[in-house]
Amino acid sequence: MVALAKTRCSWPGKDPLYVAYHDSEWGVPEHDARTLYEKLVLDGFQAGLSWITILRKRENFRKAFHNFDPHKIARYTVRDVDRLLKNDGIIRSRAKIEATIRGAKLWLEIEEKEPYGFHDLIWKHVGGKPKINRFKSREQVPAQTEMSEGLSKDLKKHGFNFCGPVIVYAFAQATGMVNDHLTTCFRHAECAKGP
Repeated sequence: MVALAKTRCSWPGKDPLYVAYHDSEWGVPEHDARTLYEKLVLDGFQAGLSWITILRKRENFRKAFHNFDPHKIARYTVRDVDRLLKNDGIIRSRAKIEATIRGAKLWLEIEEKEPYGFHDLIWKHVGGKPKINRFKSREQVPAQTEMSEGLSKDLKKHGFNFCGPVIVYAFAQATGMVNDHLTTCFRHAECAKGP
């Protein structure tokens, strides 16, 4: 008996790395505050680029940025910025590197001052639980929404950069704040069920 191929969203194409990301990570609700910071940073680095470019460099980013540990990144100095600007395994944008360091300091402040930390600052914009969309075609999926505009404003108010509403909507999709798997995709029902 021949196993039937799974129907999935079309955007990962046939690239094995992209397919694995789609099948195991994209749209899965993320609640770890440090991982949310990492994904926000990576989406910020994506600005002006394709996600597959970032995905292919993600392990290099993790090594270069101490596994996105905000406690370590917040202590980065000019020497670290220079080190990162010489690292051809990542996107070498001074503005994005400096935004990552600033974001780590802001993350620490939010974790200390906000009642429930960075996680709730993010997730309050969807009422603490994923919004399950029921899109049938890729053309129906928005680039930004009122939710992403609100989250973008909130992040900017706290001092974050590279967090416009389009970037933030991509972040919301990646972290499962919204389930934008098409209804024909096998992952839609799996992500809608939750853990």
